[in-house]
Amino acid sequence: MRAANWLLVLAFLPSLSLSVHPDICSAKPKQLPLEPRCIYRRPDAEDLSPENETVPESTNPRVWELSKANSRFALSLYKQLSSTKPPESNIFMSPISISTAFAMTKLGACNQTLEEIMKVFEFDTTKEKTSDQVHFFFAKLNCRLYRKKDTTTELISANRLFGDKSLAFNETYQNISETVYGAKLLPLNFKEDPDTARVIINDWIANKTKNLIRDTLPEGALDSATVLVLVNAIYFKGQWKNKFNKEDVVARNFQVSASRSCSVDMMYQLTKFRYGNFPEDQVQLLEMPYRGDDITMVLILPNKHTLLSKVEESLTLKKLTSWLDGMKETSIAVNVPRFTVEDSFSLKEKLQAMGLVDLFSAEKASLPGILEDGSDMIYISDAYHKAFLEVNEEGSEAAAASAVVVTGRSINLNQEVFMADRPFLLLIRESTINTLIFTGRVADPCRQ
Repeated sequence: MRAANWLLVLAFLPSLSLSVHPDICSAKPKQLPLEPRCIYRRPDAEDLSPENETVPESTNPRVWELSKANSRFALSLYKQLSSTKPPESNIFMSPISISTAFAMTKLGACNQTLEEIMKVFEFDTTKEKTSDQVHFFFAKLNCRLYRKKDTTTELISANRLFGDKSLAFNETYQNISETVYGAKLLPLNFKEDPDTARVIINDWIANKTKNLIRDTLPEGALDSATVLVLVNAIYFKGQWKNKFNKEDVVARNFQVSASRSCSVDMMYQLTKFRYGNFPEDQVQLLEMPYRGDDITMVLILPNKHTLLSKVEESLTLKKLTSWLDGMKETSIAVNVPRFTVEDSFSLKEKLQAMGLVDLFSAEKASLPGILEDGSDMIYISDAYHKAFLEVNEEGSEAAAASAVVVTGRSINLNQEVFMADRPFLLLIRESTINTLIFTGRVADPCRQ
């Protein structure tokens, strides 16, 4: 049995920023040699046939492919998560942050462990045949995501490595982690005082997420065998391009399930949004942009008598892309509840079910690129995820607002209506390349 474990922690929220090497966003591949200990090469037989898609303007084709890979992983993980939760429960997570954290993990991986990471996170679906290039284009994707287009939007991602101070970590591993992901190593005393180390890490996460994500690591998560804790914290705060009027908030029933409903504060506005009605798939889509237009929230609402689970089961990236491409700017009466969703779970079992097995195995994990001596005696004991999102009249932010309750509202029968009074899916995405930053399900907005 191996004596040391490695813990992966991911905290997610509505907002992000990235600390990277100053030259990373403008660097060319040859200017930034990335040489992890091991490289996975996809067999030629698995080469992807070219897709008939147009790469968005001013977008590196490999960044575009990596964005699509993340979206495929996001939907796969979402399905895995939804299959383990009751249909009335909310879901919220940040797939891009999970991918980022495991891409950092991949830096030290070899053999079957490296191959599994490449496949589960869909990294092997890019046309780059070798795993080392994924890091370079991940850096480019991060540069694309975390640029600031509007002063009211905060999108911040922070990465950090916390290593046991008694151990020597591989210099190449540290250099690439810091250069590509902005993840510096901070030594902590896991062996003698793991609980104090846990508090330090939780405080770091809370600080990076404006105190909205707290106590990510539960008591007992660390012990004297812990070697390294890799943390990604993500925070998003945005204002709607078209804000809702507080005076137009009404009390309305939300149908959580066939047998249960509750009263929610329903926000309303009549304006032009990108909208699509797809009767063959029994869904409506609404896209609401934040200021700056590059980040948007997409709501996927099943038709009145269609279960959300049916939509979830059949959802693929190809279908989602066809919906998004089919949306048009439409004058529409939008009714969306104020809501807060929080989620906290271990990723270990979900990722194991998706095929990431060796990484969590004390006997099989191969991570020789992490320690200076190249020893292959560490593994990941668990991966924690915690997320929070609040949506109100101003946008998505951590601030409550009081509402004036109105008794009724007249509706034009000829008007397109988006009435989110039943469970729906949500995506927060970078719209030009469709990178899914957050994904979730609002099934129960009642407990506010």
